[in-house]
Amino acid sequence: MAFYLRKLVRLLVVVIATSALTFLMVALLPGDLAYEIAGAEATAEDVAVLRQELGLDQHILVRYWHWFTNVCRGDLGISYHTYEPVLDAILARLPVTIELLFFSQLIALALALPAAIISANRAESAIDRGVGIVGFATLSIPSYVMALVLIFLFALRWRWLPATGYTPFSEGIISNLKSFLLPALSIALIEWVPLMRVLRSDLIATLKEDYILVARAKGMPTWRILLRDALKPSSLTLVTILGLQIGHWIGAAVIIEMIYALPGVGRLLVNAIFSRDFLLVQGCVLFITVAYVVINFVVDMLYSVLDPRIRLETVNG
Repeated sequence: MAFYLRKLVRLLVVVIATSALTFLMVALLPGDLAYEIAGAEATAEDVAVLRQELGLDQHILVRYWHWFTNVCRGDLGISYHTYEPVLDAILARLPVTIELLFFSQLIALALALPAAIISANRAESAIDRGVGIVGFATLSIPSYVMALVLIFLFALRWRWLPATGYTPFSEGIISNLKSFLLPALSIALIEWVPLMRVLRSDLIATLKEDYILVARAKGMPTWRILLRDALKPSSLTLVTILGLQIGHWIGAAVIIEMIYALPGVGRLLVNAIFSRDFLLVQGCVLFITVAYVVINFVVDMLYSVLDPRIRLETVNG
């Protein structure tokens, strides 16, 4: 219990620090937020009244406290372009981003697991070197370049999949999957490589353990040894890497959502930046960073469940 309480306290400290940095990111930007909201045709008196209504005439610490207490109640403010509550705008677009990240991670794991198992089982062979070459080649390609290549091949030349657009799940499962396949591939074809390399390295070390040698001596099939005896203890680092990669996946999702015209949180953030909708930018950045911190917290907890020795070492330490 002490282990989980300590982790929870650290989570709360990181969330508070993240909220402070997010607030300062917008509060210290050059320009006058009241003038941006009021518009170019507003008089000086209108701007002064609006600045007082928004609390912009108060000390920055007072403004942060009011903003933070509102955030704790679920109030991230209102977009002064669309007049939509920021939290509602984010939650309305969140399912699209979650679905994109889910399919991307699913495809990446589907590529990384068999590639890592085959490479580890035949380490330093021609197959292992070939998988490594292909992996590093795809890893060197930026996600937006990968997206353009996939659009050219699958949408323009072969006309198998749509180039842009989004079909809700309610309008058909097949159409929904088609609208997400190219965006998910654009991320997964790059992000599967670190997963594969980490799992391959851990598998090679696990296959040298004594109990694996005993299993081989007993004549157990290779596939059973790899999948049942070696894969689980070799997946601990993989779980950690999955959590750490969430930040990369979210960053890639922002670009991919713009390229494929997906109405997700990433596209909402970019549009808010272009329209100088600072409150919406602030809300999106806070939501994304807190989500990243919470996901890493969950992964940390899952890691301790997979390997109970971590909890014991932390408590004893």
